[in-house]
Amino acid sequence: MKSPVRLSVNNISWVEPKNKKKILHPVSFDLDPGKILGLVGPNGAGKSTLIRMLYRYHKPSSGVIKIDGSDIWSIPAKKVASMISAVLQEQLSDFALTVREIVALGRTPYKKWFGGLNDVNDEEIIENSLNRLCILKFADRQLNTLSGGERQRVMVARALAQETRLLILDEPTNHLDIRQQLEVLELIQDLPITVVTSLHDINMAASICDEVLLLKEGHSLAFGHPDNVFCKSRISEAFEVKTEQEFLVPSNSKHITFHLA
Repeated sequence: MKSPVRLSVNNISWVEPKNKKKILHPVSFDLDPGKILGLVGPNGAGKSTLIRMLYRYHKPSSGVIKIDGSDIWSIPAKKVASMISAVLQEQLSDFALTVREIVALGRTPYKKWFGGLNDVNDEEIIENSLNRLCILKFADRQLNTLSGGERQRVMVARALAQETRLLILDEPTNHLDIRQQLEVLELIQDLPITVVTSLHDINMAASICDEVLLLKEGHSLAFGHPDNVFCKSRISEAFEVKTEQEFLVPSNSKHITFHLA
């Protein structure tokens, strides 16, 4: 496994090309290698737009995104593809491919033109990825035969086979049941790479993220440790609800509850 990257975002914004509407206003933050960043905010806050810029789908209208000090738009696309991977909400579930074949797609950035897998090392990396995500037993099954949580694991295994150093996850717990959500959260915490994930659930973000970025209507409201960002006033401002902060017993952990304003 390659070492995780440092992610530096400096005053990036994005304007929709057709109608010239500014979707994301200038945002800045730094994320240390191996840390987990949670993007939090209501629908329309700009989380998905920011994510698309981080994996180089949208080019920032202003500002710069750097990994280990290098602008991602100054690096060849194939090299970026070997460093950054994204697991999105829009997963294809009708692939006529087996789980092993999908995970093997993670080796694509390393393939020669018109070539197959390069050597025994590719096969070993794929096998290790299947093992790490506990999906080796599904290796010969097609993706559409798996549950939502299992499919998420397959997509993360593909990212690991890519030897990604920055993993970007768009609402990874969406449409999953409680057990599947807990499994995915445990998986995210266990990954030895830098992770950026968008999450709707504030308590979930507070429990797994080292840093959080709170967004509303394309503006950054706060960035920092969850204990500092998730204060009552900021949550109320972002989501237009009343909040209460409680301590759960016997875990003695913080929990935020919400009420209509």
